[in-house]
Amino acid sequence: MSGRDLFCQPRRFGRGAALTLVFASVLVAGAATGSLPGDADGTGETGSSRPAAAPGSRHDAVARAAAEAMAEGKSPTEAAERAVSRSGDRWGAVYSPGEYEEFEDALDGRYTGVGLWARRERDGRIEVTKVQGGSPAAAAGIRTGDRLRSIDGRAVDGLPVTEVVSLLRGDTTGEAAGTTVTLGLERGTRAWRETLRRARLSTDSVTVQRLAGGVTVIRIAAFTKGVGDTVRTAVHRAPAGEGIVLDLRGNSGGLVTEAVTSASAFLDGGLVATYDVDGEQRALHAEGGGDTARPLVAVVDGGTMSAAELLTGALKDRGRAVVVGSRTFGKGSVQMPSRLPDGSVAELTVGHYRTPSGRTVDGQGIAPDLEADHDVLHRAETVLGGLGE
Repeated sequence: MSGRDLFCQPRRFGRGAALTLVFASVLVAGAATGSLPGDADGTGETGSSRPAAAPGSRHDAVARAAAEAMAEGKSPTEAAERAVSRSGDRWGAVYSPGEYEEFEDALDGRYTGVGLWARRERDGRIEVTKVQGGSPAAAAGIRTGDRLRSIDGRAVDGLPVTEVVSLLRGDTTGEAAGTTVTLGLERGTRAWRETLRRARLSTDSVTVQRLAGGVTVIRIAAFTKGVGDTVRTAVHRAPAGEGIVLDLRGNSGGLVTEAVTSASAFLDGGLVATYDVDGEQRALHAEGGGDTARPLVAVVDGGTMSAAELLTGALKDRGRAVVVGSRTFGKGSVQMPSRLPDGSVAELTVGHYRTPSGRTVDGQGIAPDLEADHDVLHRAETVLGGLGE
């Protein structure tokens, strides 16, 4: 599993909901609005700080618990967290106003951190997989392949990547841009410490690379605002007739509207996914005019989650792409946000989505057509060669 310091867990508790960037509250309007297709009050815009009130007894129970706590002079946020925990909602989360604002910033491609990507190796070591250009980590000379041994004196070997990410960002202690973090690093026989100052950074959610064999690799790190149009532009600019590898490894989700727009780059309309909200069935469709002839391989792994699984499932079920890699994470639940009396936000599960063939993703993931743990891009190129023939 891999991650980077753009994505973190909520400060108050260690659920994976924040890592997924909330699948379904962004089906139309963005993570903060909670607008879904058919909502009369949907704004169609991302980044609103006023989540729509979400229906359902679970939301009512959480809001009631928060209101009662506030009336008694107790913490409404803590009361809401206890109510969510009692509900058994695996993906439920409660965010303070500041945390939710950070959440929205992440969906807009902005985050506070030092600019490191990292992954945990099989032996538990944490290895730097990428350093963002112009970031504090880049300025300090940290390189891909360096081993991260400690963060502020705490050993990180064996920790989940999500926890490493949270430490880099300082989420557990509420650190902001301008605060410092000391990293213990190794490179070969050299061991040293580096103190970095966290900064507000922008992400490159889409990178495009053309391989020597005439293959274009489009890597989507997350579905932040504008990613769908960037993917369509990259497909349009790729040399005619040449294959594309769509690399979704480690993509933890994001704005579902952007995933649907990305699907539209490869489909000529038609179904992308179905989903339910409190029992009401709805559907997401691609726009017409996508490139349906170009050979396409989607590369996935256990870090491919949520909106990235929605895109993978659509391309696989529609027969548009061969999927190579390992089984995806299995996060296919629908969350909606609601504002609590103290201004905090509760994100609670209201339903689940399915692929065009009707397969459930939540808890199961998507199995690749071709299993590959090593040299995945090479395997993808080989498959593309066969598709081209």
